[in-house]
Parts: sequence; C-alpha cells; structure tokens
Amino acid sequence: MPIPLLALAISAFAIGTTEFVIMGLLPEVARDLAVSIPSAGLLVSGYALGVAVGAPLLAVVTSKMPRKLALQLLMGVFIVGNVLCAVASDYSVLMIARVVTSFAHGSFFGIGAVVAASLVPQEKRASAIALMFTGLTLANVLGVPFGTFIGQEFGWRTAFWVVAALGVASLAGIAALVPNKHDTGPAGLAHEVRVLKDPQVWMALAMTIVGFGGVFVVFTYIAPILEQVSGFSPRGVTLILVLFGVGLTIGNTVGGRLADRALMPSLMGILLALAVVMAIFTRTSHSQVAAAMTIFVWGIAAFATVPPLQMRVVEKATAAPNLASTLNIGAFNLGNAGGAWLGGLAIGHGMGLDALPWVAAVVSLAALLLTWLAARMDAPVRKGAVGEAI
Repeated sequence: MPIPLLALAISAFAIGTTEFVIMGLLPEVARDLAVSIPSAGLLVSGYALGVAVGAPLLAVVTSKMPRKLALQLLMGVFIVGNVLCAVASDYSVLMIARVVTSFAHGSFFGIGAVVAASLVPQEKRASAIALMFTGLTLANVLGVPFGTFIGQEFGWRTAFWVVAALGVASLAGIAALVPNKHDTGPAGLAHEVRVLKDPQVWMALAMTIVGFGGVFVVFTYIAPILEQVSGFSPRGVTLILVLFGVGLTIGNTVGGRLADRALMPSLMGILLALAVVMAIFTRTSHSQVAAAMTIFVWGIAAFATVPPLQMRVVEKATAAPNLASTLNIGAFNLGNAGGAWLGGLAIGHGMGLDALPWVAAVVSLAALLLTWLAARMDAPVRKGAVGEAI
C-alpha cells in the first residue's frame, strides 16, 4: 500500500479520537463547566448531528477544490475546532466547538475514501479504504483510552490540545505525502449532484444506514448488557470494550480484502454473519466467557461491513464520487442514531436487555435483503456491458 495512505490513516486516528474521547471525560467536563452529566452527554449527540448535517454542506463548499487541497482545508477546520474545545470558556462555546470539529469529519472521510481508492489499482481499492479506516478503529483501541487518561490526569482540556497536535501532524503528512498527480480534479457541484439521480446510489446509502444501524441497536446499550446480563464489573466492561475494539480493527482489514475479491457477495456474507452472531449473543450474553468471545467476533463482523459499504457508494458514483462518498459517512451516523433509537424503543416497550440482539439480528437481515436487491438491480447492467464488449 502506498505511503500516502499512512497520512490518511493518521488523520482518521485523530478524528476518531476526538469523536469518542469525550465519552470518557463526561464527569470532568460536567464538573468543570457546572452542567449535569446528561447535558454533557449532549456533546456526543451534537457531534453526531454535526457530522450528518455538516458533511453535505462542506461537500458543496469543497466541490470545486482539488481533493488534496480539500483534505488540507478540512484538517485545518479540525485543528481549529479542537483548539476551540481546549479553550472553551463555557458549555455553549464547547458545544459550538464540537459541532465545528464534526463538520470536518464526514467530508474528510468521504473525500479521503475517494483519494485512498485512487492511490491503488482497481483490485485493491477496498483494501486502501480499509487501511484509512484502520486509523478510526485504532482510535477506539488506543486513542480514546490514552486521551481519557491524559484528560483525567491533566485536565480534560489537555486531551483536546493533544488531539489538535495530532491534527497538525496529520495536516503536515497530507501536505507532504499525498500526491497531486492522483487528484483527477473536481467534477463541480452540478455534476456531483447529478450522480444522486442514480437509484443505486440511494440504495447504497440505505444499505449503510440499515447495515450499520443494526450494530448500534446493541452497542449503544452494551455497558448495561454486560453489567446486568453478563455480570461484568465496570472495569471488566472497559476491558471487554478494548477486546471489541481489537475485533473492529481485524474486521476492517478482513472486510477490505473480501470486498476487493467480490464486493456484493462478500457484503451479503458479512451481513448474514452479523445476524447470526447477534442471534447467538442472545444466549451467550448470560455467560461471561462466552459473552467476551462473542463480542470479539461481533467486532470483526461489525466493522467488516465498513469498507464494502463505502466502496459500494464510490463504485456507484464513480463519475463524481465526492458528494456521494461524503453522504455515506453521514449515513453511517444516521445508522448509529437510528440503531440507538430502535434499541431504546424496544426497551421502552418491555423487551429485556438480553433481547436486544434479536432486534439487531432482524435489522442486519433487513440490510441483507437490501443488498440482495441492489445486486439484482446490477444484473441487467452487467449483462449489457458484456454484450457491448462482445
């Protein structure tokens, strides 16, 4: 894999760290800014909504920019946002700073995925996207625990100064390593929007929302499941989440390699595996050892969906992929929010925590159905292409 992918992976690591580190620092933030824990928790929601809303807006702003320049601009926004977080004088300023930071998230991953795919031969594009997203998975395994430790020991603001420094290193890496020769130039906003007329692009976005939404039906409530159903202590839950993060990292690589071999068949197989693992978790969640093993495998299956889902959008919007690829990052976040809402709805209607994996399994099967339908829609196109070639 080309060295420029390292710069993209480091950037992804920085972005993933700033997104999730706030979760481990909520008590410190709430105490320092004199707000309640639920109010501090809205900083997480504000970031997620900022990703969903900001991604298409910044995609429009950067639509006429060369991709390398757009990535540098977005990383500049990221640095400014984190500095504002570090110096925030009150809760409102911190919320605004979090939203500013989130605006860079969706567009960076969307354009970054297109750039990553352009750096390698066609048969390695999904693996290249997966390598960039490895930075995001490693943020969960290394960045967030380290950032939480720094914030708890030296003050929560220090964690954001460290992430801002990571952003500066990422910006330097992009400037030095990402070549201009792979930048095919902007297609222009009108051309980017025109791609959205293709129903397969919208089908791909729907696959992302539903496919990743099933993961968050359970992941949102994983701590109470592990504590109340499996019987883990809070410290034990932390260790299990690290194990889950290791599974994410492995799954990301596996998903990229499988997608390079056969994109749609691999995605259907992964979604089926995800549904099966969730169904099994309804039983294994009652045993600590079995629950830990299942969560590790679940992590592999969960993030193995990411490279093929992102590659599918890039593939279907190949003429002008920036906006579609960026919208797909927003689709991941909509899936996160939708899965959390559906899990909460199930609990509110009397379902036990140990039944949530059943809901997740059904959602994964719905994503499998969408993927199968999308593959069927591809069939006439492929036949026509073969006929023309003959």
